[in-house]
Amino acid sequence: MEKEMYVTVTGFSHYYGRKPFAIGNVLVCAKDPSNKYDSESIIVLLPIIGQIGFIANNTQYIAGGTMSAGRIYDKVEDKFYIRVMFTTQSKIICRIESGSEEELEKEIQTQLMQNNGWSQ
Repeated sequence: MEKEMYVTVTGFSHYYGRKPFAIGNVLVCAKDPSNKYDSESIIVLLPIIGQIGFIANNTQYIAGGTMSAGRIYDKVEDKFYIRVMFTTQSKIICRIESGSEEELEKEIQTQLMQNNGWSQ
């Protein structure tokens, strides 16, 4: 990945709200080609919990300066990581991470042990 890419996470109100999205948290993303409504769907996950949102793919929900799921779909692996940078009431702005999977998974495990902003 050459330049930083940012995405908007939306749909979180249907899951756990903004709790899992503390600034700095690392989250997992996975392509969801079986989604019957959007063949470029990318879901956002937190291990143990499951789906907590999705990458916006509709101009109505995409924050300025971020890329849609469709624009990044061919630029990312089937599984990749994002880091929470900014939050609003309706959108979460995240940076796509380029670190090693092992390091990022370790960071997620640390977050889960600390309940970094998400515990109920």
